[in-house]
Order: sequence, then C-alpha cells, then structure tokens
Amino acid sequence: MGIGILVGGAIGAVLVLIALFKLMWRVAEPNEALIISGSNHRMEGLGEGMGFRIVTGRGTLVLPGVQAVRKLSLDLNETQLQVECVTHQGIPLKVRGVVIFKVGDDFVSIANAARRFLDQQKLMSERVHIVFAGHLRAIVGGLTVEDMIRDREKLTGQARSACGTEMEKLGLIVDSLQIHEIEDPTGYIKNLAAPHAAAVQRDARIAQAEANRRATEAEQQAAARMSEATRDSEILQAGYQAERDQASAKARQAGPLAEAGARQEVVVQETRVAELEAHRKEQQLQADVRKPADAEAYKTRTRADAERDARISAAQAEAKETELASAAKATATRLTGEAEAAAQQAKGLAIAESARAKGLAEAESIKARAAALAENQEAVVAQQLAEKWPEIVEAGASAFGNVDQMVLLNGADGMAEMFAKALTMGGTGLGLARQLLATMGPDARTAVAPSVDGAAPPAPRVEAIPVGDDRE
Repeated sequence: MGIGILVGGAIGAVLVLIALFKLMWRVAEPNEALIISGSNHRMEGLGEGMGFRIVTGRGTLVLPGVQAVRKLSLDLNETQLQVECVTHQGIPLKVRGVVIFKVGDDFVSIANAARRFLDQQKLMSERVHIVFAGHLRAIVGGLTVEDMIRDREKLTGQARSACGTEMEKLGLIVDSLQIHEIEDPTGYIKNLAAPHAAAVQRDARIAQAEANRRATEAEQQAAARMSEATRDSEILQAGYQAERDQASAKARQAGPLAEAGARQEVVVQETRVAELEAHRKEQQLQADVRKPADAEAYKTRTRADAERDARISAAQAEAKETELASAAKATATRLTGEAEAAAQQAKGLAIAESARAKGLAEAESIKARAAALAENQEAVVAQQLAEKWPEIVEAGASAFGNVDQMVLLNGADGMAEMFAKALTMGGTGLGLARQLLATMGPDARTAVAPSVDGAAPPAPRVEAIPVGDDRE
C-alpha cells in the first residue's frame, strides 16, 4: 500500500510539473512577436535596461506572477488615403490611394512599435493616414497638375521618401504605396484633356470614315463576288441540266441501241463462226492435199538434187583423175625428154672433144711437118687446114646429126642454151683455125677463108617446150 502511495505521489508530481511547464512555456507564432516584460534583458542593437524581452518564431519560459507576456502582430495593414491637396498652380485636387504597411521584422522596429502601438494596434492605420496625408499635401503643393498626371511614380516616390523617417520611428515599414485617382473638382484636368479629346475624336471620326469606306468597298466586293458566284452557280446548273438531258436522251436511246448492239453482236458472232469454218476447211485442205503434195514435191526435189550431186561428184572425180593422169604423163614425158637431152648433150660433147683432139693431133702433125718442111711451111698448113675444115665442121655438127626431134625445156632460154653449147663445140676447131691463121701468113688465111664459108650440115628439127607446160 505504501508503494501505491509513492507511485501515485510521483505521478501527481509529474502531472504538476507538466502543468507548470505548460503554464510557463510560451511560443511565438510566425506572424507575431512576444513582448515579455518584468525583468531586465540585454538585446542586440537595443539599449541597456530596456525592461522587456522580444521573442519571435520560437518558445520561451515565462515566470507567472513575475513576468508579463503580450503579443504584437506582424501582419500586413492598410490604410485608404483620401487627401485634399492644392497644386503649385493653386488648383484644388483630391488624391485617393492606399498604403500597405507592417511592423518591421528587426528587434529595433518591433521595440519601437511595441512602445507606441502595443495597446493601440487598432489605431495604427489612423496614425499612418495622418502621416501620409500631411506629406502628400506638402509634396502636391510643389507639383503641377501636369506633373502629377504624367508622372505618378514621381509622386509616390517622393511620398515614400518623405514618410520613411517617421515610419521608421514608429517601427513601421511601407510595403506598397499606390495613387489610385486624382479628382479635379474644378474641371481643369477635363479642360486640359479637351484638345487631346478633340484630336482623338477627330482621329476617331477619320478612322470611322475610313472604316466605313473599307466596309463599303468590302461590301461591294462581296456583292460582286456574290454575283460572280451566282453566275458560276447558274452556269454549273445549266451544265448539270445539260448533262441530265443528255443522260435522259441516252436512257431513251438505250433500248434501241441495246437491240442494235445485240443484233450486231449476233452478226459478229456469225461472221466469226463462218471465218472459223473457212479456216477449218483451209486447214483440212492443207492437211489432205497440200501437205502430201508438198511432201511428194520435196521427195522428188530431194531425189533430183541427190542425183545431180552424184553426177557432179562423179564428173569432178573423173576430171580430177584425168587431171592427175595428164599431170603424171606430162611429168614422165618431161623427165624422158630431159634424160634424152642430157644423153645427146653428153654424146655431142664427147664427139666434139674427139674432133678437137683429132684436130689438135693433125695440127701438131702439120706443125711438125711444117717444121720439117721449113721452106714451104705456110703452104702446107694452109692446105691441111683447107682439107680438114669440112671435117671439123661436120664433127661439130655431128652432135645433132642423129637427133630427129629435140625437146628443149624452158622455152627460149633452153634454145639459147643449146645454141651456146653447139657454138662452144664448134668453137674449138674455129679457135684452132684462128691460131693457125695467126701463125701463118696472109696468103694462107686467104686460102682457108673460102672453106669456112662452106655449107653447114643440115640441122635437126628443134621444138622448144617451156618448163612446167604439161604436154604429151
């Protein structure tokens, strides 16, 4: 039981402490300041021994019965200005405006406002009105109506500057000062604006006339466009009506045209059937008559071509065979002639060499005999030469005496070659005779000369054949 009493006493003590703390703890709202008096406090920026403490935005302990706590509002306040003023020109005016103000946030402003308005916060707007009314009268007295109308910002700036010091002493700050209206009981401002109003009215009338003109032109243009649109519409309607009439006419003609078209289609189909029938008959004729005839003609033509080609081939083979045989025969004949000519030439050369040797022997004999017969030398030589000259010539011509027919190759070249060789064979005796005549005197040469011009032996028949000519 004693423990319960102790616990209850502890709880009661805690509750008492909480109640006392709650009673002693004060909290300043964001839009208010707590003015705590009853003890001396030192505040930054304030004089010593002020006798009260300022708390803003936080909580603090207050001793009940020892300290007193009061609140000073930091909210915005406003006052309506309605001041009768006289301008520098002596024209009375009424200035209407509004001043928005509040207590400053610093401790100095709060202390100044607390000293002056802590118990009279509702009279704050009236005091501010009195301050601004007096300064506005002073400021307006130094300005003209034109200055006030044209530059209201100058008026408000001068009013705020003039009231700034006094408002600071009151612990107040001006957030906004606006001049709403300047009333003119005498009509000065209205008369001042009359020329401008007349000019504005003139410009307005001119503008209205210009607008009326443009409106009239626009209306006329709109009417013209309406007429044009009406014309286009009528033209389109006429065109549409023509198309409808044409469609109606086509519709009325559709029946006869369809019937004629059907008949035309029937004729076309019949014509096509007839063409197909004719084409079929033509194809049948081609298959039955023309194709067999063409095949038979092709067969006959092919057979004739084959026979013709066979005959041509046989003739060509025969001609080729004949040509080859002729060529072989000509070649054999040419070779035979060449062999015989070579044999005859060798025989003639042998005879010529024999005659030459015989002549030389006789000449040596004559020479020896002439040497023996020194007295009648020239006569003996001349006599011997004259006696033997026909034999010498005959010996030279004997090379061709036994040739009945001579075949010379290479044409004129072969003939020239043969004559050259013959002259060569006979030239041997002629050379000997010339040598003898050179050694003998003129009489001997005279005796021998007639014998040289004697008749030559008959020459054989010579036929010249060019080389390469195939003859039998």
